Amino acid sequence: MVNNQMEKSISHLPVAPTELLRTRTSAKWREFPSDVLPLPVMEMDYEIALPIREKLFAMINGSDTGYFGPMPELGSSLAAFMKKRFNWDVNPENVFPCTDVGVGMIEMARRVVAPGDGIVLNTPVYHNIGHWIDELQCRRVDAPLKKDGLHYTLDFDAIEKAYKSGAKVHFLCNPANPVGTVFTREELSRLADLAKEYGVKIFSDEIHAPLTYDENVFVPFLSVSDTAREVGICVTSASKSWNLAGLKCAEIVTGSDAWTDVAKSMPAAVHWRASLHGAVAATVAFGCTDWLDSAVATNDRNRRYLKELLDTHLPEVGYRVPNTSYVAWLDVSALNLGPNPAQRILDEARVALNAGVTFAPDHDHFVRLNFATSQEHLAEAVKRIAALRLSQ
Repeated sequence: MVNNQMEKSISHLPVAPTELLRTRTSAKWREFPSDVLPLPVMEMDYEIALPIREKLFAMINGSDTGYFGPMPELGSSLAAFMKKRFNWDVNPENVFPCTDVGVGMIEMARRVVAPGDGIVLNTPVYHNIGHWIDELQCRRVDAPLKKDGLHYTLDFDAIEKAYKSGAKVHFLCNPANPVGTVFTREELSRLADLAKEYGVKIFSDEIHAPLTYDENVFVPFLSVSDTAREVGICVTSASKSWNLAGLKCAEIVTGSDAWTDVAKSMPAAVHWRASLHGAVAATVAFGCTDWLDSAVATNDRNRRYLKELLDTHLPEVGYRVPNTSYVAWLDVSALNLGPNPAQRILDEARVALNAGVTFAPDHDHFVRLNFATSQEHLAEAVKRIAALRLSQ
C-alpha cells in the first residue's frame, strides 16, 4: 500500500478522559495551569499502540534499561515501512539512529557547514529549525513559502535567490509544518536539480510524512531522483506519528555512498545518546500500520470537524484544512486581538495555542492549534475563543 489508503472500516482512536490526561507528566499537560485547555505542543491525546506498550512493559519488567547498543532491526523495520507506505527503497545499513530529528539535522550539518555559513529555511516553518541554525552559529537565509490565500507552496524564485547568495545547506520541512502542505514529486525534483546547480545540500525533515491524508501522496525526497540522493539526506522519526517523542530516538537516512561516509564520520555519541527504549519502540512502531491508519483517520475526522466548528462559531477565522499532520494554521487577524493574539487567547479564553510569530516574523496574526485531541476539547476551545470575541 502506498500512502494512507484508508478504508471506512478503520476505527477511530479513543481519547483518554481529561482528568486522566491531566495526570500525564509531559510538557503539554504540565506547562499550563489546570484551567487552561492546552492545544500547542505536538502530542496526540491517544493511547499509544498496544504492541509498543507491551514491549516497553516487558523491557521494564526484565530490567532491560541499559545503554543503546547495536540494533540492526531498527533499520530493517524502518526500511520495510518506507517500502510499504511510500514505495521507497531504503538500505537498512544506511539508517543511523540519533536522539531526535533536531540532533540528526544539526550533527550532520556540522560535517558540511562552518559558523557564519548560510542555511536556508522556508517560513512559516517549524520554529525549532531556526534554533538549529542558531546552534550551528550559522545565518538564517529565509526563502518564504509562496502564499495563495491560505495555501503555501515553495517559492522557487526565492529559493534560487537564497541558493545564489552562497548558502551551504537547506533545512527543508517536508511535509510542511505548520501550514500542512505536501510537496509534489515535481517540486522536489526541481528543488534537487537547483540544489545541485548551486552546490547546496538539502536536509529533509520528514517526521510528519506518515500522517499525510488520502488526497495527497507524500514523496520522500531521496526517492525522487539520483540527484536528490546525491545532494540530500532524510531525517525522520516515529515520534510524531506514533506519539513517542519522550522516548528520544530518530533516524538519519542516506541514499549515497558519499552521504553514508559523512554519517559514519559523526561522533559515536550521536548514536549512544539516543534512547534504548526509544529505538525499540520505534522498531515496533514501524510495524504498527493499523494503529497509524486509525490515528490518521481520527485526525482526518478532527481536521474536518474543526472546520465545521469555525464555520459555525468563528467564520471570520481563516483556516485551510491541512493535507498532513494534526495542527491547524489559523488566521485570527479579523478577531482584532492585538499584537499577540495567542497570549490574549491564553490570558482571557484560557486556551493555549502557539503564536504564529514563532514560525514566521510576519505572521503575528496567526496561531497554531493541535487538533489531535477529543472533539469535546475542540468544541470547548472554539467556544471559549468565540466568547472572547463577543466580550470585546
